[in-house]
Amino acid sequence: MIRILLVDDHPVVRHGVRALLATQDDFTVVGEAATAEEAVRLVTTVETDIALVDLDLGTGEPDGVDATRGIIRGNPATRVIVFSAFDADADVVRAVEAGATGYLVKDIGPAELFRAVRDAARGAGALGGPAAAKLLDRIRRPDESLTPRELEVLTLAATGLGNRELAREMTVSEATVKTHLHRIFVKLGVDSRQAAIAAAVNRGLIRF
Repeated sequence: MIRILLVDDHPVVRHGVRALLATQDDFTVVGEAATAEEAVRLVTTVETDIALVDLDLGTGEPDGVDATRGIIRGNPATRVIVFSAFDADADVVRAVEAGATGYLVKDIGPAELFRAVRDAARGAGALGGPAAAKLLDRIRRPDESLTPRELEVLTLAATGLGNRELAREMTVSEATVKTHLHRIFVKLGVDSRQAAIAAAVNRGLIRF
């Protein structure tokens, strides 16, 4: 029997996932938690094989990544699968770096969820197709990381500032701004400011 802990701040989501898991004879839900703190407390008192953890627990910090770290510290035998509505590159990487065995997006079908839980329980990775592709892409292109200055340029550009306004805001020349933008385009694999902003938002590099 695979013992599962559900960690999600929405009671109706926990209820739905619990009902879905109950259709499988080898699954049993041993507990539910709405916060990272509750999750960590439960795994230290209840035998748990798998923790299905939502990335956004509705309180900002601590979030699902913090919960993942705490769960693994509290019970290293527990495998964590982050089960999220988001699949930005940065979110996937943060979860895996925190120790998550898997990362699934909530629009998957029941069969994929069941398979991921069973894979994780036997020690295998449980990355869904898009999440796996994002993680592999990040590993293969480690040089794509933007510097703090480049992130500043992109964040300001996302507010609609042109090169001249960017230069004034950052107290640099327009040529310097253009150099930053060129490097950003190369790192993100795009050829326009709009595409760079869209790619950065999708990867969780900037938020606005």
